[in-house]
Amino acid sequence: MDNEIKIMPDFEGPEDFSTLSLNENVLRAVTEKGYKKPSPVQAIAIPHILEGRDIIGASQTGTGKTAAFALPILSLLKRHGALRCLVLEPTRELAQQVEGAFNAYGKQQDLRTTLLHGGVGYGQQCDKLRDGTDIVVATPGRLLDHLGRGTLTLDKVSFLVLDEADRMLDMGFMPDIRRIIARCTNKQRQSMLFSATLVQEIENVASWVLRNPFRITVGGGTSTAETVTHALYPVDERQKFDLLVSILSKIDYRSVIIFCRTKNGADIIARWLENTNHKTAILHSDRSQKERDQAMEGFKSGKVEILVATDIVSRGIDIMEVSHVINYDIPQHCEDYVHRIGRTGRMNNEGDAVTLFTASDQDFLKKIEKFIDQKIERKKIEDFDYKWTPILEEEKPQPKRRNRGYSSALSMNMGRRRR
Repeated sequence: MDNEIKIMPDFEGPEDFSTLSLNENVLRAVTEKGYKKPSPVQAIAIPHILEGRDIIGASQTGTGKTAAFALPILSLLKRHGALRCLVLEPTRELAQQVEGAFNAYGKQQDLRTTLLHGGVGYGQQCDKLRDGTDIVVATPGRLLDHLGRGTLTLDKVSFLVLDEADRMLDMGFMPDIRRIIARCTNKQRQSMLFSATLVQEIENVASWVLRNPFRITVGGGTSTAETVTHALYPVDERQKFDLLVSILSKIDYRSVIIFCRTKNGADIIARWLENTNHKTAILHSDRSQKERDQAMEGFKSGKVEILVATDIVSRGIDIMEVSHVINYDIPQHCEDYVHRIGRTGRMNNEGDAVTLFTASDQDFLKKIEKFIDQKIERKKIEDFDYKWTPILEEEKPQPKRRNRGYSSALSMNMGRRRR
């Protein structure tokens, strides 16, 4: 249909950004960043956004979707004026990175971008809003605080972007999103929604936010990047950490993100890894903003090779060189598996996703494999001294029994009566 395109792995797009009708200032900034060929989602989304279309994009992270909406919006804004663009992000880290992208791509233009998120004071944010801004990148809670204080209005917003919409849904932000959108009263507003997964709740949001959207699906409906190799390591619960250390000693990694289910678990695993001479950083919602910034900076710069994180901030890690993602705890929600492994294999780079799997995780695993439509390969470390656990046994087909119309128990009882 004319209103939808599914981008398959063999998609061949334009060879450079100059064919996409972006303005000269934006093209110059893209060239300075060293970008040459647009990614598939950029090649499809940019022309439609420039034409004024609303967009819904089903795209796993690492496909270049930030530039897919930032570049055409900057081209359309052109010069400084009122607050005309609002981008909503689920986490502080992701908001920081998107604001950085707008600043980098818009450096040749007279445009101002303001970042609004919690964990820091209001002073500098209020000063920037008072001086005038064209673009606001915000987390929902802090934006509502500013709306309540009267430090900004959204009535002139011409471009609205809901980024990582499924994560905002998971984090319970949808009531806040509805309140915010109600304040965006410009009837000519152009809206864009991007999500790694399109569950029914996201479709419902799209139906009242977007008008006749053009739909872009990366990978023909598959949820995980084609460049990521998946592996599952069954292990007894008591040996999980020992197996983690063994895996780290075997793989050739540049940078690793280890995901834990809880904040306390992340703290414990990071401390244990430090005790085994692995330099680590920790990222979860109980860390102060300064600690979170330091963790991200250390990981991005390469000073720290291992980052231990929880799902609540898994979307805020936008680093191209993550070679491995390790699920120390298997995620309880299928979508979280997709989000976690989206940290590696970005922009067609190769990556590895490793999951430690215990007997209590079997129901979660079945749902994940069904969700991604893929059976994950089971692996073992050859020289690791495994304790016995049922999940280490090879799956064997059960022999079929003839059904004689009565149960084996009844047959046995009848046999006893004959004797």
